[in-house]
Amino acid sequence: MSAGGSDNLPWWVTGLLLPAINVGLALAVSALVILAIGEDPLGALGSMLRGALGTGEGIGYTLYYATSLIFTALAVAIAFHGGLFNIGGEGQAYIGGLGVGLVLLSLPGWPWWAALPLSVLGGAAFGALWAAIPGWLQAYRGSHIVITTIMFNFIASSLMVYLMVNVLIKPGQMSPESEAFSASLFLPMMADMMAGIGIEMAASPLNFSLFLALLACVAVWAFIWHTRWGFALRATGANENAALYAGIDPKRVIVVTMALSGALAGLLGVNELHGVQHRLMLNFPAGLGFTGIAVALMGRNHPAGIIPAALLFGALYQGGTELVFDYPTISRELVVVIQGVVILFAGALEHMFRPALVRLFSRRPVAASKPAGA
Repeated sequence: MSAGGSDNLPWWVTGLLLPAINVGLALAVSALVILAIGEDPLGALGSMLRGALGTGEGIGYTLYYATSLIFTALAVAIAFHGGLFNIGGEGQAYIGGLGVGLVLLSLPGWPWWAALPLSVLGGAAFGALWAAIPGWLQAYRGSHIVITTIMFNFIASSLMVYLMVNVLIKPGQMSPESEAFSASLFLPMMADMMAGIGIEMAASPLNFSLFLALLACVAVWAFIWHTRWGFALRATGANENAALYAGIDPKRVIVVTMALSGALAGLLGVNELHGVQHRLMLNFPAGLGFTGIAVALMGRNHPAGIIPAALLFGALYQGGTELVFDYPTISRELVVVIQGVVILFAGALEHMFRPALVRLFSRRPVAASKPAGA
């Protein structure tokens, strides 16, 4: 987006002020919901803030959730720039995690640093393949990408249930989980890495995957705005006919764009399975693929915006957990409502205040000077 956007707004209005207004209104509505059940809204919101950012452990959990959200939001963003709305991040993350797990189960005894590139490759390849199928169906058969990616989420879930219950389950075990990965494969935890350089940090699931997420942000930024393939992707997303006239094959771009999107979503498995769970299991994406859509929308589909948006939603996840502990009358379902309100204002209602901001910030035309002697 240009500095001012199509409605001539300054970049800081669309990138900073508008999201801040949306989040502020979402928190105000959430406060009314909390007040309606007889609790102190300021105290409850303060509890969420303390739970997410008030302790070292809370910060670690917030960054841990943000890491997964960065992967899924980047997946949505790269598809968006190609003119595609990929709602299949949840399923692509699921299948990508399958790739991560199969790679790690086949490498017993390897050191983590040697297995990590193969783990990343496995997650990206499985996620890319799963996303490329809806891309091919849209490009060559006219199937709508939204419909097919939604359906592929359900297919991925059912496939994983079958594999975990009938194929990959550890022998003699009731719960649908695979054998644990070799201990040598475990990604280092951030607390351990910081301790190695003399910095004390509270224990949390935050692990080496955070650096992979930040590296992915840089890679996506460089790819979309500084490569020929990125130009082809943006040109196709802006106008397929113009892209075709310029010598770009839109069908090929659609398939490749979806494959790249799925590859990014598949990296969620590196954080969740390689970094924390250390085994294949069911339901590890935990809705983060869907939440990544809201993160991408709030971040304006740009890596620089996705990072703070992911931090916000990571704080909501962790702060909601703390809120349930501090306020027994507030159920987990109400926390989901609060998170949903933020998603609503950050996503579906993100342009509600734009017309008013356009009237407020649009530059007035400079009056023409009178000719000499007039």
